[in-house]
Amino acid sequence: MPVHTRIATTTPPLWRLIPQLREQLGISQVTLARLLTETSGNPAVTRAEISRWERGKRIPGPYWRAWLSQVLDVSQDRLETAARSARNVRRSAGEPIPELAPYRRDG
Repeated sequence: MPVHTRIATTTPPLWRLIPQLREQLGISQVTLARLLTETSGNPAVTRAEISRWERGKRIPGPYWRAWLSQVLDVSQDRLETAARSARNVRRSAGEPIPELAPYRRDG
């Protein structure tokens, strides 16, 4: 089995991990965006961006993953692995992400 497949099957992609951790904390996307803004001092992240991350439309970059680590109380290594997993799933499946197809407006 190729390494990228092994990573994708053993580590949830970031679009699964972020809502899982957020829901464990009992917070909404709006609250997560507010906490990221307060913690980072950067008002650039919004609920809409959180939604894009959770739908697999975008993968947060290293800057936001560092802040997500603090706010969601998860190691940066786990978020990095989940980001790699998300990229590998995208590469192997092509766009759009098949498991997200039911949520697409045109799918």
